[in-house]
Amino acid sequence: MIKRTLNRIAKMIGIENTIEGAEDIVVHGVTIDSRKIKAGHLFVPFIGEKVDGHQFVEDAIKKGAAASFWQKDVPNPPKHLPLLYVEDPLKSIQQLAKSYRDELAVKVVGITGSNGKTSTKDITTNLLSLKFKVQKTEGNYNNHLGLPLTVLNLKEDTDIAVLEMGMSGKGEIDLLTKLAEPDVVVITNIGESHLLDLGSREGIAEAKLEIINGLKPAGRIVYFGDEPLLAEKITNLKHLDKKTFGMMEKNDLFPVKIHQKENGSSFQLNRKETIFDLPILGNHNILNALAGMLVADYFGISYEDMNEGLKTLKLTNMRMEMLKGQNGVQIINDAYNASPTSMKAAINVLESLPGFKNKVLVLGDMLELGPDEAVYHEEIGKSISKDKINYVFTYGNLGQCIAKGAKSMLPEKQVAFFSEKKGLIEALKNIVDDETVVLVKASRGMKLEEVVKALQ
Repeated sequence: MIKRTLNRIAKMIGIENTIEGAEDIVVHGVTIDSRKIKAGHLFVPFIGEKVDGHQFVEDAIKKGAAASFWQKDVPNPPKHLPLLYVEDPLKSIQQLAKSYRDELAVKVVGITGSNGKTSTKDITTNLLSLKFKVQKTEGNYNNHLGLPLTVLNLKEDTDIAVLEMGMSGKGEIDLLTKLAEPDVVVITNIGESHLLDLGSREGIAEAKLEIINGLKPAGRIVYFGDEPLLAEKITNLKHLDKKTFGMMEKNDLFPVKIHQKENGSSFQLNRKETIFDLPILGNHNILNALAGMLVADYFGISYEDMNEGLKTLKLTNMRMEMLKGQNGVQIINDAYNASPTSMKAAINVLESLPGFKNKVLVLGDMLELGPDEAVYHEEIGKSISKDKINYVFTYGNLGQCIAKGAKSMLPEKQVAFFSEKKGLIEALKNIVDDETVVLVKASRGMKLEEVVKALQ
């Protein structure tokens, strides 16, 4: 993490340090949460809709914080405390992260996309860790505030940082990539997430492509080559080292001889004889692995060695996480997020999964899809195969649309909509046993992990 004197931090963010006698105080790390203060932290207060963080500054320093930012137009700053006066705490923390990144010798991998960012981040980190000291974005710290905090948490001897870059609108990834200055960037895919804000898949593609704006001149762009919206725009960028992955044979890297198993999959690569074992489910995760492999290749890791990195892989929780429940039921917890693309991929995983007589889908609302959200949900229901799925249970306002679509494909008695989780959980418990697998998926706001916990 960042370790700098207050005087140095003032210079890094472009202000005058007015703390007399405290210039040499050393800051050890940065936090925005006064409840998580550790000795030496720099506390950064923000003015929220309900709470003003400035009211916690004195308490933060009592708990051990070395100093704090103070927004200049906030009245009554405590004069006896070590404060750095800034115009805008957010812009100052972003500038501090940019300055710190510029002082480090670290290489950076930036990852964006509509789906699969976190899984690709986890896979890439595992592969690079075979030879390098690697840090990655933790949790969902992937936005205009989370990414600067991630950068400020980097150790000075870290070789490679794998940074996830999220967004909700245009210009956001441009800011993140210019702050991080990545050596390699990855675009996992273009889906339907953020249609509410960006209006079209074309708009989403343009926003994701902003990640190239911060790419270093000799850097590499790794992208999903099966997506025409990406290929069309990136092909014309002659100066870039471009590598593609996908299912189609036109890509630099594509899988062959895919074999799905109960707890993962195996595959070969084009022009490679090695059989790769991936301990996570789904063809979409094979694609995420290919993206990570092209990044590892850039850093000189052989494909033969990569197999070891894949075998020990563990994804962030609630992403195709296979769990054991009561009565021996198997649960696939994919409740962290959802879009039409990722929902269809998850359904395909369940449909193709061997070894189970009873397959149950528990699906909830997909959020931020814009004015056509009902249509997208009904199409999900219509995509379900009656020959491969035994039950479809849905939850949420838009879950009714999934159920409507599913009833056009499956017998009505095998489809049920629930307005409350309690009824959903009771119905599930009545049909599950040791020959059952249940897939749970919805957008984060639906909190379907509560269903998972109930089954456990």
